[in-house]
Amino acid sequence: MPQILTALFALLAGLVLLVWSADRFVEGAAATADHAGMPPLLIGMVIVGFGTSAPEMAVSALAAAGGTPGLALGNAFGSNIANIGLILGVTALFRPIAVHSRVLRKELPLLTIITILVVGTLWDRELDRLDALVLLAVFLGVMGWAIVQGLRGRADALGKETDARLAHQRMPLRRAVLWLLAGLVLLVLSSRMLVWGAVILARGMGISNLVIGLTVVAVGTSLPELASSMMAVRKGKDDIALGNVLGSNMFNTLAVVGIAAAIHPLQVDPAVLYRDWPVMTGMTLLLYLMAYRFRDHGRIDRLEGAVLLAGYIGYNAYLVLTTVIK
Repeated sequence: MPQILTALFALLAGLVLLVWSADRFVEGAAATADHAGMPPLLIGMVIVGFGTSAPEMAVSALAAAGGTPGLALGNAFGSNIANIGLILGVTALFRPIAVHSRVLRKELPLLTIITILVVGTLWDRELDRLDALVLLAVFLGVMGWAIVQGLRGRADALGKETDARLAHQRMPLRRAVLWLLAGLVLLVLSSRMLVWGAVILARGMGISNLVIGLTVVAVGTSLPELASSMMAVRKGKDDIALGNVLGSNMFNTLAVVGIAAAIHPLQVDPAVLYRDWPVMTGMTLLLYLMAYRFRDHGRIDRLEGAVLLAGYIGYNAYLVLTTVIK
């Protein structure tokens, strides 16, 4: 029992520190890129969009290195499900999300295709280093596309919103670099605490590392997206709210899983194929149908937000009923 309590404390403390350090890391990285003259749209797409997945990357990499593949894969896929069902669901309930950015309207179909096709690397129930190479190569291609879009689409709505955000949060270069480095160091330390606590807790409660990764760890590592999205829509920057989720989900699917598999080949639990990947794909397709409309700009209203949140709650209830309460 004392070890379980210690593990629970490490898990919760690690989550709190992880969320705080991830926020500092993204702020420092965005401000540093702004000082270097990077276009606002590129900062929004690459630094902010992908940077909010830094917690997932740190946790999954350490989990893979520690020989807990279920935690690594569960964290990545669980975060994708939480980003759409929980983050966008709660955000849309708070205030409907309008989609103005032309770049995001291109990014959403791309995420949908990636999510559907990633099952090809899972089908043999193993993610080896060749699979990792494929995922990382696709990710590099997506990064190249994002850079081109960022350089071309300077007048895009996402670029304007990011520019306004940077102007509001302007900080000196020295402070930006300090937050960047300090956030990175604390990300690693807090991830170690979280992974250790999650593994010990899972063993003590008789729950698989996959389920712990899909639920507690996934929600914890997605909290930066929730805070960022809620703040963005409150200020009328809807495209930043959606951009955070789209960028994070692409990063999780390609880079987070790819890096984890490159560190140590991952055995894929059969439940990932018949339960978790279909839910992640279904959530992505649902988001596509809601946001990618040809009339107006596309809009995720409160009813659609409630549907996304209900789907997320239903999925987690199913996990609890089938894996925790037996």
